[in-house]
Amino acid sequence: MALAPQHRVGNARRSFFERGTLPVGTVPDTILQSWRRCQRSGLAVDAQPQLEPLPGQNLRELRDSHERLWRLARAEIDGLATHAASTGSIVLLTDASGWILNAEGSAGFLDKAGRVALMPGVCWSEAAVGTNAIGTAIVEGRAMEVRGGEHFFAPHGILSCSAMPIFDPHGQVAGVLDITGPASVQQMHALGLARLAASRIEHRFFEDGLAECELLRLHHDPALLDTPGEGVLGFRNGRLVAANGAGLRLFGLEHGDIGRASYEALFEAPLSRMRDDGLLQDRSGRILRGTVDGPRTRQHATVASAAVSPARGTLLAPASATVFDTQQREQLSRAGRVLEAGLPVLLQGETGTGKEVAARALHAQGSRSAKPFVAVNCAALPEGLIEAELFGYEEGAFTGARRQGSQGLLRQAQGGVLFLDEIGDMPLALQPRLLRVLQDRELSPLGGGKPVKLDFTLICATHCDLQQAMAEGRFRSDLYYRIADHVLRLSPVRENDDRAALVQALWQPLAQARVLSTEVMQALAAYEWPGNLRQLVACLRTLVALTDADAQIAVDMLPEYLRDAPRLSPAPLGDGNLQAQTLEAMRHALDACDGNVSQAAKRLGVNRSTLYRRLKL
Repeated sequence: MALAPQHRVGNARRSFFERGTLPVGTVPDTILQSWRRCQRSGLAVDAQPQLEPLPGQNLRELRDSHERLWRLARAEIDGLATHAASTGSIVLLTDASGWILNAEGSAGFLDKAGRVALMPGVCWSEAAVGTNAIGTAIVEGRAMEVRGGEHFFAPHGILSCSAMPIFDPHGQVAGVLDITGPASVQQMHALGLARLAASRIEHRFFEDGLAECELLRLHHDPALLDTPGEGVLGFRNGRLVAANGAGLRLFGLEHGDIGRASYEALFEAPLSRMRDDGLLQDRSGRILRGTVDGPRTRQHATVASAAVSPARGTLLAPASATVFDTQQREQLSRAGRVLEAGLPVLLQGETGTGKEVAARALHAQGSRSAKPFVAVNCAALPEGLIEAELFGYEEGAFTGARRQGSQGLLRQAQGGVLFLDEIGDMPLALQPRLLRVLQDRELSPLGGGKPVKLDFTLICATHCDLQQAMAEGRFRSDLYYRIADHVLRLSPVRENDDRAALVQALWQPLAQARVLSTEVMQALAAYEWPGNLRQLVACLRTLVALTDADAQIAVDMLPEYLRDAPRLSPAPLGDGNLQAQTLEAMRHALDACDGNVSQAAKRLGVNRSTLYRRLKL
């Protein structure tokens, strides 16, 4: 009778650590190699690892030094955190050395992980804590799973970890994304989700171009262009100097080939062919489609890591057309008119209803669309440094201040739009100063300095009931009336009258030829979605991560919480509505295949006769 996994690992540990023999085939070779490295480095397997987190000031400095990584990863971490909370696990982001920058997910498991110092401010390099998914992924330079007793130190046997390195454009490890849960629960899809999220983060590194570098964005499947699945190659003087993972895989290259491979070794025709015709032939004879971006010529300001959201690459786009129904788009249009008049707008809605998406839509449709959009999460700013982060400070204003000082987030929004998210969670002591700045449109940095005139339009958002907060003395009424000239409520998903259309609109940009079965569509559209759009998009992304392109998604692929939970009334999914959605999907597939009925039928997983009959071709 076959041994259970935990018994096999237990036997392997006894064989390796007690008898000194190699249990080949019992545990993965990468685990054995890691155990041997740990022994050679002097780690004692029976020792009790002593790990102390960095003091608060040092942790803030660590996070500040990795601001860009956190900014690019935040959207993915938010999406994964919803999934992690529902599965009793957590999501971790580390730097390239294994220092944990952030941890989110299940509150219960966060406490349990804290018992073995799996928390922000602790280094989980292999040299420090032995075999573990984060540290070993850094050493190996690839995805790693370490389950239970496969960890070097016995106390870490309570963990099951899946980690994926995040590579910067030049092929260097920039950080690690890790999903960790209890070893007693099989984390079936964690590594796939970590891979998908890491690829999206790596794609965002290229959003603003690269200095003195021509970026080639290409793929043989046009449907993958402008998605994280496209290949991105950066050339400087005919040499490959940057690439994302998808671009390397297209040509069978490794990260080590960056800086060595030449343009001529990869392509037949000159780069001008892609500029002129939108296609290029490689040395294998493949025709690749895409675009060429010129070298970056403008400077991009950086912003505080704990507070600022990605400027691009958000989960939902185009926002106003995809996320919001007709009524809410009309409300957004009216809010835009208010904003154009220089008056503030307050967005109210439950967590995950798309408040930041709405704010970005207002920015994009206004006259300040070419100016900065600075999003500040008032609940995420480091405690004790909120005032400095918002208003800036002069050199030497306080212990730990940067030598050159900081201009602060409010000044980074100069000429554009300032978005204060979760303003209901702003500390009461800070509210009077914000009120003065909004009234005078002028601020003075901490530590002195000349007052600075401010020019930005203001959008605020909160999930809190500010009326109740004012009644309880947690929010100043004078600040409320300064920010709430126009209030727009974003309704939760459960109140959407056509949830099937919403699901389909969110699915299309992610699908890459995958098809949701009718039963899956019904289940998705009938579920209550307590996490609203954020939870819904996280679920759709999970379905993409678990399946290959051209797959048909069946009910058994849905997450357990969705299969077992009670659903809303299926009234919005009447036969007429479902038929309309089906016809729309068929027409979309036919258009994508340039009218080729056979290809469209294959993509949809139906017979050609079905398309002929339903579309009356």
